[in-house]
Amino acid sequence: MEEIEVLVNRLIGEGQLLQAVLSGPRRKAPDQASKIKVKPVLLKGKLHYQFSSTVGQKELHDNLEPAPAALKLAELLREAFKQGLLQSAEADYQVLVNKKGKAALLRKPATRKPEEAGLSHNRRKNYLLEEGVPVPFLVELGVMTREGKVAAAKYDKFRQINRFLEMIDDVMPALADKEQIRIIDFGCGKSYLTFALYHYLVQLQGKKVTVTGLDLKEDVIRHCSALAARLEYSGLRFEMGDIADYSDAGRVDMVVTLHACDTATDAALEKAVRWEADVILSVPCCQHELFGQVKSETLAPMLTHGIIKERFSALATDSVRARLLELVGYRTQLLEFIDLEHTPKNLLIRAVKQSPPDKETLARLAAEYKTFRSFLAIDPYLERALADRLGDVLAGRQDQDADRP
Repeated sequence: MEEIEVLVNRLIGEGQLLQAVLSGPRRKAPDQASKIKVKPVLLKGKLHYQFSSTVGQKELHDNLEPAPAALKLAELLREAFKQGLLQSAEADYQVLVNKKGKAALLRKPATRKPEEAGLSHNRRKNYLLEEGVPVPFLVELGVMTREGKVAAAKYDKFRQINRFLEMIDDVMPALADKEQIRIIDFGCGKSYLTFALYHYLVQLQGKKVTVTGLDLKEDVIRHCSALAARLEYSGLRFEMGDIADYSDAGRVDMVVTLHACDTATDAALEKAVRWEADVILSVPCCQHELFGQVKSETLAPMLTHGIIKERFSALATDSVRARLLELVGYRTQLLEFIDLEHTPKNLLIRAVKQSPPDKETLARLAAEYKTFRSFLAIDPYLERALADRLGDVLAGRQDQDADRP
């Protein structure tokens, strides 16, 4: 066994390990991994080794720097598994352990190339949920096979899920100090992204999370609740209900609203602001409100065409929402989101709670908004809904309330 430990330390210490696969656990227990896959990844520019452990239907991940990774891999080979395959550019090394704990080490020609290791791990180019690594909820939803292969007909959905998780990953610093993260997902629908969100935060990030998915369709809620129970996602629950009427929440850290139709998006944004949610993620849908309001002689050549007016009104609606969120204390971005159920591409509003801007900046943002609103002759729902929070700011009386979030 000493020979194997020396090998592990050399391969990891010199950065030569491309992949390791451990199988054949030596004991049977509910918490025992049936298989562990180890691979190099770059996290924030530093080399780590990701241990992906299959425990029942769950996939658990742990990222370790080289020294502790070598210790853990050697320990697993010494105490927990009968077989191990260590792959490097120079050779494949097969470890076989008999019932008495005696290990044999076999060297074979290399079968894996360095470029296959994915060492240039970049969260923008490589997916957070990787093809080839089975993810239980994706298997249950038909996106993956049990071997981790993405179904051809579901590959776009796989890309969409990963794009969504990239956006979640970007806002994790805003939630770093939370012992438990409370999330409300309005209009969860079939819940591909709800399950992805829960899996990412709990299984990959190790966070304590409670997620409530809300939808109006009874059959959808029944299906999603059954799936959550089957996956043993104890912190994920689904309820029937309308966004505008929902009030069963105390502290909320994140509000997600995907494809809430027309002003239902605004109702969800209002809820999020009043809950003082740290993060808001919203993909609007079917924005009709401003279509019937927008008037401008200057824009008449464009607004006389229905399809152009519809698209312009949708963009204006999201621009209004973003600015109003800024005026009540959020840093807001409009991002392109892969969306397959409505349009080939869509916008996602991502807002993160921050300290209020200084008086001068707040006054400028408010003035720009009022000019835009007057130019288009619009009266947005969200402004009316947040009138008590926006009144002084839009009236130029923000001085007395500058410290209010």
